[in-house]
Amino acid sequence: MIERKAFYIGGEWTAPAAGGVTEVRDPATGELVGRTPRGTAEDVDAAVAAARAAFEPWAATPPTERIAVLDRVRDALRARNDELADLISAEMGAPRTFSRGAHVTMAVNNFDAAARAMEEILAEGEETIGSTLVVREPVGVVGAITPWNFPLHQISAKVAPALAAGCTVVLKPSEVAPLSAYALAEIFAEAGLPAGVFNLVGGAGRVVGERIVAHPDVDMVSFTGSTQAGRRIAELAATGLKKVTLELGGKSANILLDDADLAVAVPAAVKQCYANTGQACAALSRLLVPRSLLDEVERRAAEAATAWTVGQPSDPSAKLGPVASPDQQRSVLGFIDSGIAEGARLVLGGPTPPIATGAFVSPTIFSDVTGDMTIAQEEIFGPVLSILPYDTEDEAVRIANSVPYGLSGGVWSTDRDRAVALARRLRTGQVVLNGQPLNLRAPFGGYGQSGLGREYGRYGLEEYFEIKSLQGAG
Repeated sequence: MIERKAFYIGGEWTAPAAGGVTEVRDPATGELVGRTPRGTAEDVDAAVAAARAAFEPWAATPPTERIAVLDRVRDALRARNDELADLISAEMGAPRTFSRGAHVTMAVNNFDAAARAMEEILAEGEETIGSTLVVREPVGVVGAITPWNFPLHQISAKVAPALAAGCTVVLKPSEVAPLSAYALAEIFAEAGLPAGVFNLVGGAGRVVGERIVAHPDVDMVSFTGSTQAGRRIAELAATGLKKVTLELGGKSANILLDDADLAVAVPAAVKQCYANTGQACAALSRLLVPRSLLDEVERRAAEAATAWTVGQPSDPSAKLGPVASPDQQRSVLGFIDSGIAEGARLVLGGPTPPIATGAFVSPTIFSDVTGDMTIAQEEIFGPVLSILPYDTEDEAVRIANSVPYGLSGGVWSTDRDRAVALARRLRTGQVVLNGQPLNLRAPFGGYGQSGLGREYGRYGLEEYFEIKSLQGAG
């Protein structure tokens, strides 16, 4: 078991102000795998003070030196892949093959993408508009609040660009999955990041998170989590008119056009819903299908889903581990119950857990789902795919755009131009054409209740700058 007794503040492991403890349990077994301290407003105040003191020296550090630190962190993450992957599997249940191949790899790539984006900005130089010189300056102290579903990836997606831009950071990781954040703090120390540039305080969102957001010396807040929590973040940040980026919920549609290659598209669509046991804000959890192809798609989807073996995270054959906690299991099973009660047709799976011990959920498929059903409107965050039939492309677009979210989407067609034309009609921040892999250098973020701002690559880096005009300096 991992016992963490201190926060990382001002370059030192610092005892918490109070004695509260958060228990971290393996969702596959319920076994206690770690303890971390539970922070208070006093701990946040100390972390923010350290970040504020470190800000001016770090902002004045040549960007090439900041880039070098990020590259050292990237290399250390890559070198510790197996160790970090095991931490992630233990704290949130991802199969170890997926933790190694996706969770840690994405964190490595985030640090690389932020460094390379900063190099692009340096190569371009500062812009002149007439007699005015336009310059970028780091926003300041950034409060980063991150979720449990991709713990290390989500942290790196915020911290890497913030540090590249010259900001300092106070991080609050999820209480459910905090262990990998502590390992990252150790890596920062080993990489030579100056004291106070990165600070870590764990604890409850309503205590630690809200103090970070409301703190007068925090200049910007970057949050990933539920839409409900995002509204609260925005409300608190508004009192100080802070800059805010919010990456929130999703209920994304995957549209199969009538010329799609179903032998390729349907198994891939199942994967786009089930990856990370369905615990992804960008999961394509609504599969929109031409009515004439509904029977064939159902058959192919059921066949594909049976290959998503449920098992312990340590089992190399397991594609679906547990969901992240018993609370999350209850939530997902409740959505499955609502789908049955509201008249959706169960094709596969259902509300009976496939393994009695642990927070497991059967891979589930519903068909004949209508747009007004709960499972078609609300984010489930589990391995539950809803198939919705449509008759025309216009109807498919209407269904896809009929939810309050707009984070991701998908289109499948053998005609690329046709797929692009349809993708342009979707009110969402990202559309995946024919199963293309995630590009961590392209912008990612949402429309509507899926959030504000963008992450990843150049667009994500730009969020951490203020823009200043120097009139007469051009």
